[in-house]
Amino acid sequence: MLSAEGLTLGYGGEPIVPDLDLRVDEGEFVVIVGPNGCGKSTLLKALGRVAKPMRGRVLLHGADVRGQRPKAVARALALLPQSPLAPEGITVRALTARGRFPHHTLLRQWSPEDETAIADALALTGLSELAQTQVGSLSGGQRQRAWVSMVLAQDSPVLLLDEPTTFLDIAHQYDLLELFAELHRKGRTVVAVLHDLAQAARFATRLVMMRDGEVVADGPPSEVVTADRVRAVFGLDCDVISDPRTATPLVIPHERSAAREAEGLDRGPRSDGRNRTHVG
Repeated sequence: MLSAEGLTLGYGGEPIVPDLDLRVDEGEFVVIVGPNGCGKSTLLKALGRVAKPMRGRVLLHGADVRGQRPKAVARALALLPQSPLAPEGITVRALTARGRFPHHTLLRQWSPEDETAIADALALTGLSELAQTQVGSLSGGQRQRAWVSMVLAQDSPVLLLDEPTTFLDIAHQYDLLELFAELHRKGRTVVAVLHDLAQAARFATRLVMMRDGEVVADGPPSEVVTADRVRAVFGLDCDVISDPRTATPLVIPHERSAAREAEGLDRGPRSDGRNRTHVG
């Protein structure tokens, strides 16, 4: 359904993602994980036709997305960017309604189908009662759900989600991820960037782990999330156990202070020439 071939991405002529290949099949729930700056958000933007590749191409149903009409691409896939900005004064309902624009043509303008899609999106995100509220007056979590509502109203078979749980408290994070999982079970293809490894492993059918612009592991969460790989990719010593409720991988970090002391980072002479004094 969606694939990257020889994709090189970057800014100012400097590549961030070099020569990457990735294939997303219909009906998958793919989660991309990796440390900050590894290129996962840039990759998602390229898949959504927002970032232009330096080299290579992104294919949607076998055709280069750069050669397809923007509205046609938007009907096929919906992108939730990271930390989007809403126009001043726009209401939750008006923002959600923008998700319907790709379905409009000169011959087909506003319709009852649009009204239904907007109402359904607001209900799914729990924002029906805030429909006439200005987005700028909402809390960070409510604003994030308003953007998700717009993406859902777009009613595209592929969802590209860049850190969709940003600003949400833990309960709303799981509400939203369970919503995406339900949409996936009903046939949507989902590609998401997440930071929380436990959440990624719990909801993904497939994990893609990146480091320095490259894919270092790709497969079922139980195979991708290992203690050695978390240490190599994130620099975090940990134990990986099986979640007692879901049997998915659960990362238990080791104490960071102990790790630093073991590496000698808390010992030795100071840069100003004075030695540290340890108490106890």
